[in-house]
Amino acid sequence: MASKVQVEKVATLTGHRDSVYTLVQAAEEHLFFSAAGDGMVVAWNMQAPDTGDLVARVNASVYALCYLPERHLLLIGQNREGVQVIDLESKQILKSVPLPKVPIFDILHTSEAGKIFASMGSGGVAVLDAETFELQTIIRKADKSARSLAYNKYSHELAVGYSDHKIRIFDAENMELKYELTAHTNSVFTVAYSPDGKLLLSGGRDAHLRVWEVEQHYTERGYLIAHMYTINHITYSPGGEYFATCSMDKSIKLWDAQTFKLLKVIDKVRHASHGTSVNKLFWSAHQNQLVSCSDDRTISVWDINF
Repeated sequence: MASKVQVEKVATLTGHRDSVYTLVQAAEEHLFFSAAGDGMVVAWNMQAPDTGDLVARVNASVYALCYLPERHLLLIGQNREGVQVIDLESKQILKSVPLPKVPIFDILHTSEAGKIFASMGSGGVAVLDAETFELQTIIRKADKSARSLAYNKYSHELAVGYSDHKIRIFDAENMELKYELTAHTNSVFTVAYSPDGKLLLSGGRDAHLRVWEVEQHYTERGYLIAHMYTINHITYSPGGEYFATCSMDKSIKLWDAQTFKLLKVIDKVRHASHGTSVNKLFWSAHQNQLVSCSDDRTISVWDINF
């Protein structure tokens, strides 16, 4: 089965001077942004991948970005400073939203609820108004970091993965806590809803990929020991038939989203992949290309053919 998936590295993007922590799609499917430990936020074009365009530069590592397509704005999680709103036309700071002086690990925008969520190192989840970017409230249900966010547009729920090993499910409208999921044995670094909203996938420092049934009150369907070390990120393919995981073990793995069978391992030996931890993935509808970023300061673009 695994041999049917063809993987080819088509580009290596360099320019960041420190670990690259996050990737997010831009206005079109062949455009994306990256951010790193060097405080640089860079725009890339997969059709001309040689040079990036510096969008912003901040004084700290950036772990989280969020693009708002309707308004062509980019939200930057500036660690220990809050959220900066960048107007991408002028590259000017439209607004700075001060937050507690802690790292910001993830930022999520939901137009349905009209909110922006930011998960923080204090264990708090900041809720901002999506129009004005005013801070509405901070929901704090844990003493340890809130690491990852996912929104289910069908159930209007927000899933938050925490470093206290738990996943908490909130009503995204009023932020009432609905469920606490306790199967992980270490920090939960990534949560992702399936495109149809029926499953929640989670992963983290215990290297277990766990699968939760949303409509069965988040009953756990099962788990896989998916990597040797920490799972840093999970992302679905544009069509939803596949998903990819990446890990501190330096590998990227491709999975069948229906059967959970492992289809392909992308690693350094076989594919000249990253030499250190792979931190984030972005799976583009542009020629089905998968983009990965790493502590090795590079971004790789992969052609995936099933």
